[in-house]
Amino acid sequence: MDPEIVGGIAGSAVSYLLLKLDAFATREFNLKENINRALHDLGIELQIIESLLRDAASKKDPDHQLTFWIQYVRDQAYAMEDDLDLFKLHQEKPWRYFLSLHPIDNLINDIEGSLNRIERTKNLYSTMTLNSTDHPVIVAPPFNGNNVDPVGFEEPTEKLTSWASEEKHRAEVMFVVGMAGSGKTTLVRSLYERVKEHFDGHAWITASKSKTTLDILTLLVEKFGCPITQRDDVVSLTHKLQEALLLAKRYVIVLDDLWVKEVWESVKLALPDGRNSRIIITTRRGDIANSCRDGDSIVIHKIQPLSPERAAQLFYLKAFSGTGRCPSGLEEVSKSIIQKCDGLPLGIIEIGRFFSNKSLIINQWKIFHDSLECELGSNGELSHIVKVLSASYKDLPYHLKYCFLYMSIFPENYPVKRRRLVRLWIAEGFVIEKRSKTLEEVGEGYLEELIDRNLIKANELDFDGLPKSVGVHSLMLMMIISIAHEENFCTVCTGGAPRDLTEKTRRLSIQMQDFEVSHQLPCVRSFFSFNAGKVKIGSNFKLLKVLDIQGTPLVEFPSVITDLLLLRYLSMRNTNIKSIPRSLSDLHFLETLDLKQTLVTKVPKAVLQLEKLRHLLVYRYNYMEGVPPFDMVQGFMAAKEISALKNLQKLSFVKASVQRKWTRKCIMIQGLGNLTQLRKLGVVELAKEDGVSLCRSIGKMPNLHSLSVTSLRMDVPLELDAMTNNLPAFLQRLYLKGPLQKFPRWISSLQDLVRIRLKWSSLAENPIPALQNLPHLVELQLLDAYSGTQLEFKSGKFPQLKILDLQQLEQLSSIVMEECTLPCLQKLIIGQCSKLVDVPGGIDNLIHLQMLVLYDMPDPFVTRLRRNGGPLRSSVQHIPCIHSYKQGVLEVLEAVEHLGARSWSV
Repeated sequence: MDPEIVGGIAGSAVSYLLLKLDAFATREFNLKENINRALHDLGIELQIIESLLRDAASKKDPDHQLTFWIQYVRDQAYAMEDDLDLFKLHQEKPWRYFLSLHPIDNLINDIEGSLNRIERTKNLYSTMTLNSTDHPVIVAPPFNGNNVDPVGFEEPTEKLTSWASEEKHRAEVMFVVGMAGSGKTTLVRSLYERVKEHFDGHAWITASKSKTTLDILTLLVEKFGCPITQRDDVVSLTHKLQEALLLAKRYVIVLDDLWVKEVWESVKLALPDGRNSRIIITTRRGDIANSCRDGDSIVIHKIQPLSPERAAQLFYLKAFSGTGRCPSGLEEVSKSIIQKCDGLPLGIIEIGRFFSNKSLIINQWKIFHDSLECELGSNGELSHIVKVLSASYKDLPYHLKYCFLYMSIFPENYPVKRRRLVRLWIAEGFVIEKRSKTLEEVGEGYLEELIDRNLIKANELDFDGLPKSVGVHSLMLMMIISIAHEENFCTVCTGGAPRDLTEKTRRLSIQMQDFEVSHQLPCVRSFFSFNAGKVKIGSNFKLLKVLDIQGTPLVEFPSVITDLLLLRYLSMRNTNIKSIPRSLSDLHFLETLDLKQTLVTKVPKAVLQLEKLRHLLVYRYNYMEGVPPFDMVQGFMAAKEISALKNLQKLSFVKASVQRKWTRKCIMIQGLGNLTQLRKLGVVELAKEDGVSLCRSIGKMPNLHSLSVTSLRMDVPLELDAMTNNLPAFLQRLYLKGPLQKFPRWISSLQDLVRIRLKWSSLAENPIPALQNLPHLVELQLLDAYSGTQLEFKSGKFPQLKILDLQQLEQLSSIVMEECTLPCLQKLIIGQCSKLVDVPGGIDNLIHLQMLVLYDMPDPFVTRLRRNGGPLRSSVQHIPCIHSYKQGVLEVLEAVEHLGARSWSV
């Protein structure tokens, strides 16, 4: 394997171990002074080793001894991590593991022994790294605009040409951003060749990672015909370049393959603001592009994957160069290959060329199709693809390498929920604490950076633009599965009897129908199951931290789980378990308990001993066809002392009604105010009398971001007017289900609110005036929330609203939208408004409206919108997509093929 990748894994392992040592020395246990000093000394030595690994990983052509030493350090780091976890296990239950553990002093000695073994060889290999040379420039994509058919780039080329040709009174900058092999250079080269002759001066510079600011400036000065001397530095070169460009007046400059922000910042200072000049920068690093955007003079163009049609066209051109057509019989295997390429031009071109040399025999193509992963390996015919893709991985800082490799656990095309992934990273210990931020916020930042670096992709976007689920490109997944396997990060079992399991296996991803652990796997840290088959695990997973067995056919809670004393993350989502045992309280390190979509309705009081618990998710949805029922969310009975869980970030959904059956007040609701760290709270079955207590408790939650409250029954009002002081100022999402005798005025003060859903509110007063000035509101849903006859949207109001959902407003007969209202509206939903006979007045002014969705609207309403003869058709002809549902049956009134990747679920 590439030594730079090996060194990166070893470095990440050592870096991770340093975090664990710090936790042991400062937070986890009250250790004796001599042990504390020993751990401190070990930490210093590990920092030295980490620095040496960074140097070793940056060298090219290391000999076998150096590569072996790097792998040896990784294995020793893993062994030391095991020792530390055994130490923690001994502290938890010394009587239970007494016979199987060494004394504590021996464990510390084991750690020292591992470091001593590294120390004995460190000086020798330190000399080796000094004698090695740096890695060459990171491999660029093996194609450019001169030798690749620009299939699929016609439209963006025209768009960028228009941008480059437009008259401007200043220099304009464009970042062209995309993952490795996405065709950035192809696109920009095509643009550059088109427009360069229309400028007074032009230059194309390859700004690879190894080039410094001085190198780039030197190349630019030479391109514009200025002499260079040996004494030139950044300052003198900047002056020369400014003088040359001022003479050129109008210039176009391309910086291809930018990796370092500081290089662009320095070059930018040397570029005069020439009228109508253009600077184009290609980069994989979207984070750099975003951080450089300082005004409307800098735009970002994101490269999109090729459409399935364009991908097939390009693949056929490369694989069947004679005709460009797929021969009969090869359609299915070709389709599968194209799907694996996932719209990536690099993969399509290289794999197409690979198959162009194969005979057109179906069985042979299937054999080669099944061996693609091997061909992508270091000695395979397609290894160059991995070299290009791996450059982005190598560029990651240590703390993100583990986070990215974690994606190797999930099956191909598996949608990984954003919040789930962040919670898993936290449970693994990958997320580093930062002052004034929660671990979840830091983890969200990690994910954002990996997306910006075009390593992880957002599969599905939420209404606010944040990803609901993420994934990795199929070819990238093959690469990281190979790395994860070779570096003992994760073992993926996909079928047949598992052959790669050893006593050193650290993470297991089961992607086969049935699985039973018959091996001794004492080092396993994480266990995942992604199939609905039976999974049986033994008691030998004593170091397990993550157990994710959602979707398995469990009926009873496996008793062995309560013996996993180091467990931090437990997900049994989508199983049929009905209860959890009191002995769960033995899992003192548990941070996430996910029992969503199970049959659990009560959490034992013993759970209150889980002081580290951050996420308690115990609820299920009762799905029904048509409009969701009032009691769709089924919560759980919580102990009245649940306020003892002071580290809770997320609590969903607690029943407020249970205690009221036995007492006159709900002590649990009153105690919620002690959960000051809560970010998300869900309460169901709230009695009217408990509304005041809930308001007081919410007033003590300064960090609350999401609040969902459902009343006891559809005829029981929500009493939420008491929240006058200490408002949850950072609240972003608000869901209220149940009658409101009057609209809570405090909602109008929630300046950060992005979504509000009011259901079964039956308000007599119009809620629109109270909501129309919220500056960041993106989604508004009113379902049986207003009993009036008219809704009026005033000019200039709802400045950011993108989704408006109006359903079951039975008295509504008119909607008026003044000019310049709802300027950002993209989706409008109208459903079961039986007295509404006309489309909203002014809907033709909503120029950004992309979708109009109708549910069970009266036949006359729908008839007037149809293409042929509908009298109101002209009012909605600007809307690309119009759908009408009648008792679940879809009628498409207007449709276009592509509306982007955004999810419109409501």
